[in-house]
Amino acid sequence: MALNLKVLSQRLRQAREVLGYSVEDVCKNIGIDPARLLDIELAKQKPSGDEVLILASFYDCDFRAFLDETLPSPIETSDILFRRFGEAFTANDRRVIQQFLHLCVIEMELENALNEQKKSFSFKPPGTHYKTHGLQAAEALRSQLGYRDIEAPRDIYADFRSIGIHIFRRRLSNAEISGLYVEHPIAGHCVLVNYDEDIYRQRFSVAHEVAHAIFDSAEGVAVTYQASSSKYNKNDYQEIRANSFASCYLMPPSMLKKLPRIDRFSAQHWAQQFRVSTAALAKALKDAGLVDESEARAIRSVRVSADNKIDPEAPLSLSALQRDKRLALLEHGLSDYYVGLCLETHYRNLISTGRLTEALGVDAAELSEVAALYGRTIGYGA
Repeated sequence: MALNLKVLSQRLRQAREVLGYSVEDVCKNIGIDPARLLDIELAKQKPSGDEVLILASFYDCDFRAFLDETLPSPIETSDILFRRFGEAFTANDRRVIQQFLHLCVIEMELENALNEQKKSFSFKPPGTHYKTHGLQAAEALRSQLGYRDIEAPRDIYADFRSIGIHIFRRRLSNAEISGLYVEHPIAGHCVLVNYDEDIYRQRFSVAHEVAHAIFDSAEGVAVTYQASSSKYNKNDYQEIRANSFASCYLMPPSMLKKLPRIDRFSAQHWAQQFRVSTAALAKALKDAGLVDESEARAIRSVRVSADNKIDPEAPLSLSALQRDKRLALLEHGLSDYYVGLCLETHYRNLISTGRLTEALGVDAAELSEVAALYGRTIGYGA
């Protein structure tokens, strides 16, 4: 297939501009002459293969999408998101989101290589009551995944990944954003949760974004703001539905109604059992008609200590050193699931060691440490 230099140059320029890089920024980081980069972006010069690879890596894009005009532009989805919600994202957040979407594409490719089977889930809501739609979808998904009425989910990240949703967590500069959903043309359903949030709030946020995947994928993108943000609209029906889904998935009303009466003295215990904040617990109890506003206020007044909160991707069963290292990976946007996929695919000789380091964004020394954390060793002859 002949290279279309015009398309290549346009896509390279679009990637730089959408991600908020100046020509000087790019050249300083990758060591290319500014005049050379400008000529490449204007289709006056043809880039070498190495230059395309280096630029694609710097922009967190698949190099093939620059070279093959039949593929979607590697920055197209990010561009749509930023055009619609541009004021919400700093330049750093734009790059974090592009990295996240790139990881979603890689994750999909690794799952396909391993022939990972997903259980599709779809839900068509009856009627027009959005809050009820959230409850019904939560009940339907819980039923599909085999939960009993009196069983609270523990690893919701695994639950949602099992139905084909790519989930990553990464700290965003804009702390008002809880999370976002993107329907990616290649990877499909992609959810990013702001790692800046409390661990239990992240659980609620991921369930909220999954609701957007279930109900609102036709819109392509969604950004969710924290309730304390001036941008949050408490009367937005889609947000009400997503909150209803998240609450009912994590704390099914049928289960809440079978529990002993929850008050401020038992609130901490039950919030820990459900892995939610006491504020979320109070809201769920009030919505189920089990407490009044005064009782809800009392429940919200207590807190689960941050030290006691449990992250399924950095469980307390790990040693302190292992947990710190696992948390460091999460800080860099690498989920436990994603790292495991990378290592398993390499173990089965489906990707090379070089491709493994690229997928994890580490060097050889760091790769050995990551592998050891997961009980693996790396053969560098691969």
